[in-house]
Amino acid sequence: MDLHTVVGLIGVFCYLLAYALVQMRKLEVDADIYAYLNIIGGVFGLYSLSHDFNLASCISQSMWLLFTLLGMKSARKRRFQDKTKIPPVDIN
Repeated sequence: MDLHTVVGLIGVFCYLLAYALVQMRKLEVDADIYAYLNIIGGVFGLYSLSHDFNLASCISQSMWLLFTLLGMKSARKRRFQDKTKIPPVDIN
């Protein structure tokens, strides 16, 4: 089996593992590890496609990677805002 095929299979495994862990409620969608598994899946998938190109798969992998990076940025921003939020003061 060629290296690019093995790398592509590892990428698919990362995607599926991330999805399975979320579905089994072992992992939150906002968790960094979820994003990292999806990033690895996208990068490894694109590497595999660099040897056996398929335009539809390339677009799919690229968009998955882009959406993951945007989601990761949003989740980190949300966590930072939650952490630095000043709790309301009860004046009663």
